[in-house]
Amino acid sequence: MESQLEHIKSTLAHSITKRRKALGISQERLALDADVDRTYVSQLERKIANPSLSTLCRISEVLQCDLLVLLSKTDDL
Repeated sequence: MESQLEHIKSTLAHSITKRRKALGISQERLALDADVDRTYVSQLERKIANPSLSTLCRISEVLQCDLLVLLSKTDDL
């Protein structure tokens, strides 16, 4: 059974990847604009990283998406 943390990381990874691709931006562009390393974006999308709230806020701003939407299973991306 998937833990709550793993479930949230999975949802977040899917949402970030889907929204980033919908906007047509690369992992590198997202990383530069959110002031994180490109490898960190890759880790987020692969469910490895455990981001801080401030990092999530910066990423959601770059993705022009409400943070709560990124954290929920929805097709509103």
